[in-house]
Amino acid sequence: MGKLIAGEGVKASQAWIIFPRDFAAIHASPPCQAYSISRNNGCHQDAPRLIEPTRKELLKIGKPFVIENVVGAPLLSPITLCGASFGLGVSGFDLARHRIFESNINLSSLPCKHKVGFTIGVYGHGTNSWHRDKFGRCVTTGECRQAMGIDWMTRAELSQAIPPAYTKFIGAQLMQAIRGEHEN
Repeated sequence: MGKLIAGEGVKASQAWIIFPRDFAAIHASPPCQAYSISRNNGCHQDAPRLIEPTRKELLKIGKPFVIENVVGAPLLSPITLCGASFGLGVSGFDLARHRIFESNINLSSLPCKHKVGFTIGVYGHGTNSWHRDKFGRCVTTGECRQAMGIDWMTRAELSQAIPPAYTKFIGAQLMQAIRGEHEN
Protein backbone atom coordinates (compact mmCIF):
# COMPACT_ATOMS: atom_id res chain seq x y z
CA MET A 1 0.00 0.00 0.00
CA GLY A 2 1.07 3.58 -0.36
CA LYS A 3 1.31 3.88 -4.13
CA LEU A 4 -1.09 4.91 -6.83
CA ILE A 5 -1.58 2.47 -9.69
CA ALA A 6 -3.10 3.99 -12.79
CA GLY A 7 -3.64 2.73 -16.29
CA GLU A 8 -6.11 1.88 -18.98
CA GLY A 9 -9.27 0.22 -17.71
CA VAL A 10 -8.67 -3.29 -18.95
CA LYS A 11 -5.08 -3.43 -17.75
CA ALA A 12 -5.93 -1.92 -14.38
CA SER A 13 -9.01 -4.10 -13.94
CA GLN A 14 -7.01 -7.24 -14.68
CA ALA A 15 -4.54 -6.20 -11.99
CA TRP A 16 -7.09 -5.57 -9.27
CA ILE A 17 -9.21 -8.57 -10.12
CA ILE A 18 -6.18 -10.81 -9.87
CA PHE A 19 -4.59 -9.11 -6.86
CA PRO A 20 -7.34 -7.30 -4.91
CA ARG A 21 -5.47 -7.79 -1.63
CA ASP A 22 -2.84 -5.35 -2.89
CA PHE A 23 -5.31 -2.47 -3.04
CA ALA A 24 -6.78 -0.53 -0.15
CA ALA A 25 -9.35 1.23 -2.36
CA ILE A 26 -10.26 1.42 -6.04
CA HIS A 27 -11.34 4.37 -8.19
CA ALA A 28 -12.83 3.19 -11.48
CA SER A 29 -13.78 5.31 -14.49
CA PRO A 30 -15.40 3.05 -17.09
CA PRO A 31 -15.68 4.59 -20.58
CA CYS A 32 -18.47 7.16 -20.62
CA GLN A 33 -19.35 7.28 -24.33
CA ALA A 34 -22.33 4.90 -24.02
CA TYR A 35 -23.90 7.21 -21.43
CA SER A 36 -22.78 10.62 -22.73
CA ILE A 37 -25.18 13.12 -24.24
CA SER A 38 -23.10 12.82 -27.45
CA ARG A 39 -24.71 9.41 -28.01
CA ASN A 40 -27.88 11.34 -28.98
CA ASN A 41 -26.23 12.72 -32.12
CA GLY A 42 -25.43 9.27 -33.48
CA CYS A 43 -21.96 9.04 -31.96
CA HIS A 44 -20.92 6.09 -29.84
CA GLN A 45 -23.90 3.87 -30.63
CA ASP A 46 -21.68 0.80 -30.22
CA ALA A 47 -19.79 2.04 -27.15
CA PRO A 48 -19.43 -0.59 -24.41
CA ARG A 49 -21.64 -0.32 -21.33
CA LEU A 50 -19.22 -1.26 -18.57
CA ILE A 51 -20.64 0.28 -15.40
CA GLU A 52 -22.66 -2.75 -14.33
CA PRO A 53 -19.81 -5.27 -14.85
CA THR A 54 -17.39 -2.89 -13.12
CA ARG A 55 -19.71 -2.55 -10.13
CA LYS A 56 -20.18 -6.33 -9.98
CA GLU A 57 -16.41 -6.92 -9.80
CA LEU A 58 -15.87 -4.14 -7.26
CA LEU A 59 -18.56 -5.55 -4.99
CA LYS A 60 -16.92 -9.00 -5.21
CA ILE A 61 -13.57 -7.54 -4.16
CA GLY A 62 -15.12 -5.89 -1.10
CA LYS A 63 -12.75 -2.92 -0.83
CA PRO A 64 -13.82 0.73 -0.65
CA PHE A 65 -14.51 1.90 -4.20
CA VAL A 66 -15.68 4.83 -6.29
CA ILE A 67 -17.06 4.65 -9.83
CA GLU A 68 -16.94 7.90 -11.83
CA ASN A 69 -18.92 8.72 -14.95
CA VAL A 70 -21.03 11.31 -16.77
CA VAL A 71 -24.48 12.53 -15.83
CA GLY A 72 -26.91 10.03 -17.33
CA ALA A 73 -24.81 6.98 -16.49
CA PRO A 74 -26.59 4.31 -14.40
CA LEU A 75 -24.73 4.92 -11.15
CA LEU A 76 -26.48 4.11 -7.88
CA SER A 77 -27.14 7.02 -5.49
CA PRO A 78 -24.33 9.12 -6.96
CA ILE A 79 -23.03 12.49 -5.83
CA THR A 80 -22.35 15.17 -8.45
CA LEU A 81 -19.28 17.39 -8.67
CA CYS A 82 -18.96 20.57 -10.75
CA GLY A 83 -15.71 22.29 -11.76
CA ALA A 84 -16.93 25.70 -10.59
CA SER A 85 -17.22 24.29 -7.05
CA PHE A 86 -13.43 23.97 -7.10
CA GLY A 87 -12.83 27.38 -8.68
CA LEU A 88 -12.10 25.84 -12.09
CA GLY A 89 -12.61 27.80 -15.27
CA VAL A 90 -10.86 30.31 -17.52
CA SER A 91 -11.31 33.86 -18.82
CA GLY A 92 -14.28 34.55 -16.52
CA PHE A 93 -16.10 31.36 -17.53
CA ASP A 94 -16.79 28.52 -15.06
CA LEU A 95 -15.99 24.90 -15.84
CA ALA A 96 -19.42 23.24 -15.64
CA ARG A 97 -18.02 19.72 -16.03
CA HIS A 98 -20.54 17.68 -14.06
CA ARG A 99 -19.38 14.20 -13.15
CA ILE A 100 -21.15 11.70 -10.93
CA PHE A 101 -19.62 9.31 -8.41
CA GLU A 102 -21.01 6.11 -6.88
CA SER A 103 -19.36 4.53 -3.88
CA ASN A 104 -19.76 1.87 -1.24
CA ILE A 105 -18.65 4.47 1.35
CA ASN A 106 -20.53 7.64 2.25
CA LEU A 107 -19.35 10.47 0.01
CA SER A 108 -19.96 14.14 0.62
CA SER A 109 -20.46 16.55 -2.24
CA LEU A 110 -20.13 20.27 -2.91
CA PRO A 111 -22.89 22.52 -4.24
CA CYS A 112 -22.77 23.31 -7.94
CA LYS A 113 -21.56 26.91 -8.36
CA HIS A 114 -21.35 27.57 -12.08
CA LYS A 115 -23.04 30.68 -13.40
CA VAL A 116 -25.60 29.77 -16.08
CA GLY A 117 -24.52 31.20 -19.42
CA PHE A 118 -20.95 31.79 -18.24
CA THR A 119 -19.52 28.31 -18.64
CA ILE A 120 -16.84 26.62 -20.69
CA GLY A 121 -16.99 23.05 -21.91
CA VAL A 122 -14.04 20.75 -22.51
CA TYR A 123 -15.23 17.85 -24.61
CA GLY A 124 -15.15 16.43 -28.10
CA HIS A 125 -12.63 17.43 -30.70
CA GLY A 126 -13.14 21.16 -30.92
CA THR A 127 -15.28 24.04 -29.77
CA ASN A 128 -19.02 23.88 -30.35
CA SER A 129 -20.81 26.86 -31.91
CA TRP A 130 -22.36 27.94 -28.60
CA HIS A 131 -18.92 28.34 -26.99
CA ARG A 132 -17.48 29.92 -30.15
CA ASP A 133 -20.25 32.52 -30.00
CA LYS A 134 -19.55 33.28 -26.32
CA PHE A 135 -15.76 33.55 -26.79
CA GLY A 136 -15.89 35.01 -30.28
CA ARG A 137 -13.41 32.34 -31.36
CA CYS A 138 -12.43 28.72 -30.71
CA VAL A 139 -11.27 27.83 -27.21
CA THR A 140 -7.56 27.00 -27.22
CA THR A 141 -5.97 23.87 -25.79
CA GLY A 142 -4.18 26.11 -23.29
CA GLU A 143 -7.50 27.51 -22.08
CA CYS A 144 -8.92 24.00 -21.78
CA ARG A 145 -5.88 22.99 -19.73
CA GLN A 146 -6.29 25.99 -17.45
CA ALA A 147 -10.04 25.40 -17.08
CA MET A 148 -9.47 21.77 -16.06
CA GLY A 149 -6.44 22.40 -13.83
CA ILE A 150 -4.37 20.06 -16.02
CA ASP A 151 -1.26 21.36 -17.79
CA TRP A 152 0.14 18.19 -19.35
CA MET A 153 -2.60 16.74 -21.60
CA THR A 154 -3.46 17.08 -25.26
CA ARG A 155 -6.89 18.36 -26.28
CA ALA A 156 -8.07 14.80 -27.00
CA GLU A 157 -6.87 13.63 -23.57
CA LEU A 158 -8.52 16.59 -21.83
CA SER A 159 -11.87 15.67 -23.37
CA GLN A 160 -11.67 12.29 -21.60
CA ALA A 161 -10.28 13.48 -18.25
CA ILE A 162 -11.71 14.42 -14.91
CA PRO A 163 -10.09 17.39 -13.19
CA PRO A 164 -7.48 16.44 -10.58
CA ALA A 165 -9.43 18.55 -8.06
CA TYR A 166 -12.26 15.99 -8.25
CA THR A 167 -9.88 13.09 -7.72
CA LYS A 168 -8.23 14.84 -4.77
CA PHE A 169 -11.64 15.55 -3.19
CA ILE A 170 -12.89 11.97 -3.65
CA GLY A 171 -9.48 10.46 -2.80
CA ALA A 172 -9.38 12.27 0.54
CA GLN A 173 -12.71 10.68 1.42
CA LEU A 174 -11.45 7.24 0.37
CA MET A 175 -8.32 7.74 2.49
CA GLN A 176 -10.46 8.72 5.47
CA ALA A 177 -12.53 5.53 5.03
CA ILE A 178 -9.37 3.41 4.77
CA ARG A 179 -7.85 4.96 7.88
CA GLY A 180 -11.14 4.43 9.73
CA GLU A 181 -11.11 0.74 8.78
CA HIS A 182 -7.57 0.27 10.08
CA GLU A 183 -8.31 2.09 13.34
CA ASN A 184 -11.19 -0.23 14.25
